Amino acid sequence: MKSKPVEKKRKARDEESDSESDDELGNGLFDGVLEASEDEEDYIPSDEIDDGDSESEVSDGSEDAEEEDEDALLSDEIPSDDDMGKLSKGAEELEITEPGVDPKPKHQEEEDRNYKVVKDANGGERYVYDEIDPVYDSDDSDAQGPVNTIGDIPLTFYDSYPHIGYDINGKKIMRPATGDALQSLLDTIEVPKGWTGLTDVNTGNPLNLTQEELELVRRVQHGLVPDEGYDPYPDTVEWFTSKQETMPLSAAPEPKRRFLPSKNEAKQVMKLVRAIREGRILPYKPPEEREREEEEKEEVQFDLWQDEEPAAPNPMHIPAPKLPPPGYEMSYNPPEEYLPTKEEREEWEKTDPEDREKEFLPQKFNSLRKVPAWGTLVKERFERCMDLYLAPRVRKNRLNIDPNSLLPKLPSPAELKPFPTVVQTIFRGHEGTVRSVAIDPTGVALATGGSDGTVRVWELLTGRQVWSVKLSSEDPVYTVRWRPTKDAFILAASAGEDVFLMVPTHSSVTPTLDQASRDVLAAGFGYATNGQQPATAPGKEPAGKWARPGTKLEDAGVLVRVTVRSAVKVITWHRRGDHFATVSPEGQRSSVAIHTLSKHLTQIPFRKLHGLAQTVVFHPLKPLFFVATMRTVRCYDLQKVELVKIVQPGAKWISSLDIHSGGDHLIVGSYDRRLLWHDLDLSNRPHKTMRFHPKAIRAVRYHKGGLPLFADASDDGTLQIFYGKVPNDQLESPTIVPVKQLKGHKVVNQVGVVDIDWHPREPWCVSAGADGTARLWM
Repeated sequence: MKSKPVEKKRKARDEESDSESDDELGNGLFDGVLEASEDEEDYIPSDEIDDGDSESEVSDGSEDAEEEDEDALLSDEIPSDDDMGKLSKGAEELEITEPGVDPKPKHQEEEDRNYKVVKDANGGERYVYDEIDPVYDSDDSDAQGPVNTIGDIPLTFYDSYPHIGYDINGKKIMRPATGDALQSLLDTIEVPKGWTGLTDVNTGNPLNLTQEELELVRRVQHGLVPDEGYDPYPDTVEWFTSKQETMPLSAAPEPKRRFLPSKNEAKQVMKLVRAIREGRILPYKPPEEREREEEEKEEVQFDLWQDEEPAAPNPMHIPAPKLPPPGYEMSYNPPEEYLPTKEEREEWEKTDPEDREKEFLPQKFNSLRKVPAWGTLVKERFERCMDLYLAPRVRKNRLNIDPNSLLPKLPSPAELKPFPTVVQTIFRGHEGTVRSVAIDPTGVALATGGSDGTVRVWELLTGRQVWSVKLSSEDPVYTVRWRPTKDAFILAASAGEDVFLMVPTHSSVTPTLDQASRDVLAAGFGYATNGQQPATAPGKEPAGKWARPGTKLEDAGVLVRVTVRSAVKVITWHRRGDHFATVSPEGQRSSVAIHTLSKHLTQIPFRKLHGLAQTVVFHPLKPLFFVATMRTVRCYDLQKVELVKIVQPGAKWISSLDIHSGGDHLIVGSYDRRLLWHDLDLSNRPHKTMRFHPKAIRAVRYHKGGLPLFADASDDGTLQIFYGKVPNDQLESPTIVPVKQLKGHKVVNQVGVVDIDWHPREPWCVSAGADGTARLWM
């Protein structure tokens, strides 16, 4: 029997262990994890027994009763009848389960069991076991506490709950107990070792640092290297002092014999070379190797393949072609559109097997288990093998061709000069957009027309303005064009519905040339006075009214005004200078008009025009007249008065048109950013389509002086210069090479370069832009 002091000591130790575990592990569930054996409970050190005797004895009435019962059972006295009744009653409660093991009372055994006996639905017994608590069952002192598994969720989400998360088993991790304000104040005053004042995000407990971490923080705060064993200032290694360099002893120049070959040595070497070639000097060989070579020379060998003739190389093994992968029609559950109808099935059954497109009909099954075996499988495999056996297969080598070799070999732009590259002169003076430019046939004067309603004449090389006139205060000057002959100095310009013919003042114009120009314009008035004009139907507006513009304009040099039915946008002269054509896109049937200068006569050549006219041009050699509508270009013969050809560029909206000086080639510019080259002798379709601009092309122009150049102007503010050589041989194709992109004009309101014209002799061009300037490019 154990003494009372021992029991009290053990009970006090258990209470201390309980309090320590509560402090370390918080509110973790560790019920029944650590169990001590009876031997460990009975073992008590002697020093603890001695200490326990000095302590005060405090016991309950129940403990005294238990001790008296134990003393009575262990005494040598003969028990009385009452004691025997008690013993027999206690023995009935004990049940022996295993021999050699002390019996346990029934109620204690029931408490130790981890299951319960319940009745099932049939009235039988059923064992229900307790749920296993998956906790850490080990005496390891380094075991970690429950890890919070809430991830990146802030702990503030759990402020209204008694727990702060869940462990790996899904059990709640209770919030650690927090003391009162006084305890917090004491904790801050008495700072424990490793205290940081921070809280662990995952567990909510105070975050303490280890000795190594505190040392690392201290070194960082003092500006020291975190690693204690690292030396930031090691001793230098005197490498150069330990190495001895070989230096020249003198600065004298090297003798010539060091870098010139010796002639005597060369003679000796050549003697050795000749001896080796003649066989007088042989390399050393061991005696065994010499004997073996002599034996091989004595042996007679025969070449089995000396009479073999070269044969054609046999084809290498070629793998059999693979069968195509199955399609939807081969599925056991194909879509409804792949299933044949009743009529298709009957037609397929009536067709001969050789004529059928497919060897089977698609069928639909609910599951793969219901699909029957394919009846003609063996036959198909046999035919497949026969095809592979009988069908000849030849390996075809792939062509190893460089893709760059397939591209046409174009000459270098440096070989195609001359062509304009830089801007030489900028003509400023117009207010608003400069809509048209033109260089006179002599190449000394430049005429421009702008949105301000004025026409200005400049010296081409100096950029000096020499003449100007304001034609209209409301309508802009859309186009200006010089008369192409050199016998007169006449300029035509359009403003609104009026076309003005004028003789500008220029330093190159002599009095004789000026008078000749005025006589050409005045000759038509005498022709009209003689009554030779064609009669106009009563009540119908004439196609054009020829009149003098007024005293003010006449004094400025504007001599004739021709008024048509709608605003004129395009003026084109015939090569002889007696006829010019105008285009009014809004004029419907009367949009195209041909004017005769010598007769002051205006005619409408078309009774009905297919589409809206955009521009017109005369053929440079033949009596042909080209009219461009929005999508097509029609060629008419003015002598036979008939349609000759319809050219279809394929553009959505044609903007400009020009003909090569040879008369067989045509370029078309469109608002859909395409430049099209047509060979009129080959086809009605474009010979070449070029796209070099991101915006619309406003104007295209060939060089009329014999140089193989042409250019286009775009709304992106650039000009593209091309080298376009037309060969004399009709079997050769023209050479078209882009050589230069000229940039300088600014884009205003999404409008860039509006018009372009070439010098009659030099490789120079002039451009008109929406930025109010005209530029000469050389």
